[in-house]
Amino acid sequence: MTTATNTREVEASPLPEDENLLRIGQVMTRMRVMTGRRMIGRLAIQNVAPGLELSHLDVIDTVRRAEGSGEVTVGTIAEILRIDPSRASRIVAEMVTRGVLRRKASQADARRIIVVLTALGQRLLAEIQAQKFALIESIVADWSAEDVEAFSRLFDRFIGGYEHAFQTRLKDTDG
Repeated sequence: MTTATNTREVEASPLPEDENLLRIGQVMTRMRVMTGRRMIGRLAIQNVAPGLELSHLDVIDTVRRAEGSGEVTVGTIAEILRIDPSRASRIVAEMVTRGVLRRKASQADARRIIVVLTALGQRLLAEIQAQKFALIESIVADWSAEDVEAFSRLFDRFIGGYEHAFQTRLKDTDG
């Protein structure tokens, strides 16, 4: 008996000949694995709001970032996180119950409900940032000021290019 599969044969792309490009790709993989464990978020939760989940931190960060562009709704959160609106609604409801987020009427349209951070949500964000900066500071503690400056500039440039390339490819597949 044979079974059909939806997989197709794909030839592996050759490794780059440039040793530096190969190293960057390998380091990106190591970084993805390390950040996938989300240790900074776990420490922040442990220190400020035990019982929260990592998905809650994603929502908090989304609200913080989206507030700069205007009012944040559950739909905004779902869209940014690329999750189902009903899942976003459940997470927001949990966070409202825990006092991390608050719902309020939109100033632009009173029929619309928006989501804002509470003081506890702000403290949680501050703790995440403190954990992150302490970790970065300990990593670069023995680097020269010039190395830290060059790395910060080049890393920002690299991630900006990465984001742009990803968004461009995403638009190409959506369109």
